[in-house]
Amino acid sequence: MDFDFSPEQLAVRDLARELFEKESPPSRLRELWSGAERDRSVWKALGQAGLLEITDPVDLVLVLEEAGRAALPEPIAETLAIAAPVLAEAGSDWVPRVASGEAIVAVQLGGAPFVVDAGDADLLLLERDGELHALPHDAFTATPVQSDDKARRLYAVNAHTGSETRIAGDAGVALDRGAAAVAAVLNGISMRMLEMTLEHVKTREQFGKPVGSFQAVKHKLASAHVRVESARAAAWYAAFAIGAGLPDRSLAASVAKVVAAEAEAIANAEALQCHGGIGFTWEHDLHMWMKRGKALEASFGTAAEHRARVAAHVLSEQADA
Repeated sequence: MDFDFSPEQLAVRDLARELFEKESPPSRLRELWSGAERDRSVWKALGQAGLLEITDPVDLVLVLEEAGRAALPEPIAETLAIAAPVLAEAGSDWVPRVASGEAIVAVQLGGAPFVVDAGDADLLLLERDGELHALPHDAFTATPVQSDDKARRLYAVNAHTGSETRIAGDAGVALDRGAAAVAAVLNGISMRMLEMTLEHVKTREQFGKPVGSFQAVKHKLASAHVRVESARAAAWYAAFAIGAGLPDRSLAASVAKVVAAEAEAIANAEALQCHGGIGFTWEHDLHMWMKRGKALEASFGTAAEHRARVAAHVLSEQADA
């Protein structure tokens, strides 16, 4: 049995990496951080490339890693990993608009207080009392709130739901999809932070030698790399379990989110320490990845909340044994 990604899936990953690097370089992130309005050109480019047609979790997981690696500010996880399959299962006529890049969907699940990109969204998918609702842009209001990651804009939403806005779908499955998707994005962020750090320690010298030649630095980065690679495997399995509808999909999603958040926190801390003070300055790109990672650590459930889900699952199995 072959457990690796197919050549086609790896080719899509390469396409996504190339497109993200071209359409959303660090200079664009800096413009958004400085208050620039976001146009739809990047989102439409993703649609033209066919990336917004991908809804299978296994096909999508490497694209989400690349989105994290590029610190892509578009709501690709919310729109593709969560909203697109929910809308497809509900038979919504929004599906072609999402796939073509015409529409962006914002998502609010699990009692989250704020919604990413609600101000730019054409459709809001939200959970109320365990049920899913879909509201077009003119049926809700979105008020900007302060975010530490200024390229990932947050909004407080005010929406009235009822039988006319309700759509078919399982909010629990949607939350699993969100947790697994954000885990993949976190892994991409971790990978990029470690890449930046490796580049830095190869050239930054102390005592006449690159600091990366010192054993203490090697150990830090090697340890962080092992944690990130383990987290990638967990996210890949979660994607497979969700796509196949396996009974352990919720457990797999929670495990993936916990280990991805922990690996990112370690990579974040080690990257900052190895860069020294320069890593936290506006002039260096690293801080934009660090703050995106910190923002996503709590997205679609904190590590503590997902550990509680894992614990409940284990205790339930023991009780049934």
